[in-house]
Amino acid sequence: LQAVRALLSNTTTVAGLRSSLHAVFNEQSLHVTKNLLRDKFRNPKKRQKNIQLKCLKNLISSLKSSTDIRDLLSCFSSDLQTFVIKPSRNKETFKKQASDFMLKWNILLSTVGRILTINRTDSFG
Repeated sequence: LQAVRALLSNTTTVAGLRSSLHAVFNEQSLHVTKNLLRDKFRNPKKRQKNIQLKCLKNLISSLKSSTDIRDLLSCFSSDLQTFVIKPSRNKETFKKQASDFMLKWNILLSTVGRILTINRTDSFG
């Protein structure tokens, strides 16, 4: 946590990281992950919106206004409340939605981390 705070306290590093994260959305390898995250259903009513990408984009946007780790966690918590917790009708639905979210979130973050590591090493300060 202290390492994250140190990274976020440097405005130049945050600007570089934000720029690199925006660039990741244009990388071809992320498009493959976006496709993996979509549900198999063709019916728009049954297709899950890609809430993981929305959450990541919201976190990136919040880096513009604040680099306080508490603010970033609050943003993420709010998104979880909106996209995972509130839509759950019962305990079983919540368990399914939460586990699905976590699996897809981990896939997304692994892909983003790989792209940053391979193509954007300057983002790491």
